[in-house]
Amino acid sequence: MRVFRHIDELPAFQNAVLTIGTFDGVHIGHKKIISRIEEIAREENGESILITFDPHPRIVLSNDDSVRLLTTLNEKTELLRANGIDNLVVAKFSRSFSEMTPEEYITDFHYKRFQPNVVVIGYDHKFGKNRVGDINFMKDKGAELGFRLEEIPKQQVDEMSVSSTKIRQALQEGNIQQANSLLGHAYTVEGTVVRGDGIGRQLGYPTANLQVEDPYKLIPADGVYAVRVNYQETTYNGMLSIGIRPTFNGKMRTIEVNIFDFDQDIYGQKIKLAFVERIRPEIEFADADELIKKMDEDRQSALAILA
Repeated sequence: MRVFRHIDELPAFQNAVLTIGTFDGVHIGHKKIISRIEEIAREENGESILITFDPHPRIVLSNDDSVRLLTTLNEKTELLRANGIDNLVVAKFSRSFSEMTPEEYITDFHYKRFQPNVVVIGYDHKFGKNRVGDINFMKDKGAELGFRLEEIPKQQVDEMSVSSTKIRQALQEGNIQQANSLLGHAYTVEGTVVRGDGIGRQLGYPTANLQVEDPYKLIPADGVYAVRVNYQETTYNGMLSIGIRPTFNGKMRTIEVNIFDFDQDIYGQKIKLAFVERIRPEIEFADADELIKKMDEDRQSALAILA
């Protein structure tokens, strides 16, 4: 997959078949669209192109700090690569981009830059200033400019919308199995290992404290999880704690993973967590001994789940 991050530096595409959207999560609904543009590209002896935006339009247009995303741009890129897209174009989203008229959006953005044979969009796709452009306008312009428009039916678009909402809700409730089922892959969180206060080591469970760089990345509900940990292309089993550590009067939310059968200094290194199942919610214990006893049980639960 070729990745283009500068809209002014695109090559000439051959018989382009393109779709456009945020594709947050690259979930099972998105994968149907990806399969369809790949299928058309083969039929047309052309190239599939997926256009996405960075930053997410809601972040730019609403200034909403509560926006939480299922995938960072890097995560989205790797998921799309795994799903066989020929070309990924990351278009910088800005207020000025949102001010384009529907005519400019189609002629100057879609047509001049990509020369598409086929454009695949949802029945409710709105574009241009004040979102006044719609699928009928694009059909007319397609007939005029010489590209075919294929519509994603209402049922499939609605399923995608529901899937995204359900995935976020499931993660915020700690329901990892439902989220993973709707995603079609394990939910992941990436970050850098930073120094903590060493409580985990004192308890006999040394942990890697994860710092997630993207403030918009959705972190699942507080609790203890069975996870797989990817470090330098090797995967390890582990158990993860998200929360404020109430047993020790914690105030800051932390993400700490105990990696099983692992004893390396990885401070400053990147790791990726793949969530498999939530073991339990976060609990306040009477003392450290009671917590250690529960952590022993958590480890056995995690090993059983990951087996």
